[in-house]
Amino acid sequence: MQTALTEMFKLKLPIIMAPMFLVSNEAMIQAAMRNGIMGTFPSLNYRKEGELEAILNQLNNYRNTQKCIGNFGVNLIVQQTNPLYKKHLETCIKAKVPLFITSLGNPKEVIAQAHAYGGKVFCDVTNLEHAEKCASLGCDGFIAVGLGAGGHAGPYPNMILVPALRKKFSGIPVIAAGGVATGEGILSMLALNSAGVSIGTRFIASTEAQVSQEYKQAVLDSGMEDIVLTERLSGTPCTIINTPYAKKIGTQQNWLEKWMSRNSTTKKYFKMLIQIRGIKKLEEAVNPGNYNNLWCAGQTVELIHDILPCETIIANLEEELNQAWKVLSNNIN
Repeated sequence: MQTALTEMFKLKLPIIMAPMFLVSNEAMIQAAMRNGIMGTFPSLNYRKEGELEAILNQLNNYRNTQKCIGNFGVNLIVQQTNPLYKKHLETCIKAKVPLFITSLGNPKEVIAQAHAYGGKVFCDVTNLEHAEKCASLGCDGFIAVGLGAGGHAGPYPNMILVPALRKKFSGIPVIAAGGVATGEGILSMLALNSAGVSIGTRFIASTEAQVSQEYKQAVLDSGMEDIVLTERLSGTPCTIINTPYAKKIGTQQNWLEKWMSRNSTTKKYFKMLIQIRGIKKLEEAVNPGNYNNLWCAGQTVELIHDILPCETIIANLEEELNQAWKVLSNNIN
């Protein structure tokens, strides 16, 4: 199967293992690389001194010494409220990261520095206005973050957002993110002429994910109606499982928090404070035995019923994709 994504990075399948805060880890990325997809992780998963440099060196070495038919990339939060942005960008550029996925800010600096050595930059977008800005800066692709995605989800379904992006920016590959956890879902996005899909929630329920068993079980037990949007973690709407603790703290900021988030004098520092507080809550929640559970996930929890090795998940996605194509071909004929 060949798409702009597979050709750009020499992948077997047009799939990105989505970057997931506190979930993505080295074992998961290595499994992605071995099995022909793009494995990505947020740089903020490695916040201690030297951690990010170490993991990048290990992944570069793994890709160069093992029989990898996939590749890897890093998600950077490019907002000014990310205190590690500059340092993490410098570290990633030094390691010549093949793919950057930028989120929540201006990707200009990332694009310029990555292009200097041939790196590619895909930008998270939720609407045409943001996509226009990224396109004008020379991004290499869009991650269309649609309704139903885990984390910072967009307001529009990808059945609309992907074709809209393809029509307006015909030369820029579009990756569909949100609402895909099966081969049938992959085929539906490819039918919209997307270059591939970004899948996250399905990989939370993997043996390699080093989160609590309670978190994984919540993914299995939850349905699409159990996913809610909250502003309480980062100030930006984020999808989580509607646990008892999530219900207790609510999903909306209070009037003072909203005012401080919008005031020109306070918004930068208040948003930074909110994000630091949210990170701490999420860190506590992924550990076993914690009762204040705030777990990020997308609406595809509805379709996930088992915990499997990443290799098996990828193989199942490929088989489901092939079967879906056969069914569609038979129906057309």
